[in-house]
Amino acid sequence: MTVLLHRSMRRLVFASLLFVASIIIGAIGFMLLEGYTLLDSTYMSIQIFSTVGFNEIGPLSSSGKVFSIFYFTMNLGIFAYIVSVISSYLFEGELQKIFKNITSKREMEKLNDHIIVCGFGKNGAMAVRELIAAKKDFVVIERDGQVIEEVPEEKHIRFINGNAILDEVLIEAGIERATTVITALREDSDNVFITLTARELNPNIKIIAKATEVTSEKKLYRAGAAHVVMPDYLGGVHMAHLITKPYVIEFLDLISGVGGSKLELEEVSYNDLKDNYKNKTLKDLDIRNVSGATVIAFKDDLKGFLFNPHSTKQISEGDILILLGETEHIGKFKESYLK
Repeated sequence: MTVLLHRSMRRLVFASLLFVASIIIGAIGFMLLEGYTLLDSTYMSIQIFSTVGFNEIGPLSSSGKVFSIFYFTMNLGIFAYIVSVISSYLFEGELQKIFKNITSKREMEKLNDHIIVCGFGKNGAMAVRELIAAKKDFVVIERDGQVIEEVPEEKHIRFINGNAILDEVLIEAGIERATTVITALREDSDNVFITLTARELNPNIKIIAKATEVTSEKKLYRAGAAHVVMPDYLGGVHMAHLITKPYVIEFLDLISGVGGSKLELEEVSYNDLKDNYKNKTLKDLDIRNVSGATVIAFKDDLKGFLFNPHSTKQISEGDILILLGETEHIGKFKESYLK
């Protein structure tokens, strides 16, 4: 269960234990001081606890009256606390939160080949936005419960309120079944620790880590990260290039979706293609004329990336196509060429 669910359940369990403890104390007190039976003592205790007044089983002794005074006074506070807890569950949505967390937990247990995002700060939130746009399955681990509360429910983001550096939290997020971990916490040391833990729990997982300090980059790679992203460094380079290469940056902004551009980059693997398009040349596929999209790069296992590949290039097992086109062109390509 998530920390939020634990917190909600703890309040309910604590209130229940207070009620039971109060009845036991009252029953024992009346049995010892007045000689009542267990049934009569419990009856007296519940009447006093409910604060609705009671009819005495029999005349109380002086000791019984003093005990009743202290017992009644004690129960005023306990009763008020229990009423507040029950009210929060009934009228403030606590019960709904519990059911929502239970449902979310069950959904996460069914996830396979998903992505885990550690941290919902600026970088984590941007990563989540892109994952939503790409319709990827993912889980977000965020330590700050207030941050989670502020996210609108209509976004349907699966959250785990917990510390991502803990093994049990990563296991709850399905680290053994996930394909990728994006760790975007504020502290580089936390990102290094998560990278080490994730690599230990799932040796085959792909890890993308954020780094603030240049010295952290090598540590993250040594810890097992496949890619290290340095937002501050990239931001500075981007600002400089706006001066030295403004039109190149303008074009890159277009294909990255900045400003609501309709241009998209798409990668397509050999296995994604329909069988009748496999082991064919780019000329045979005639992608530009059929869909309007353009193959701007090609990646194979031997030569790596080939930019502006020749039309005689054959698509074989393990190859990747990089396409550029407007949204409608990419959509038409997928409809025509993909399974």
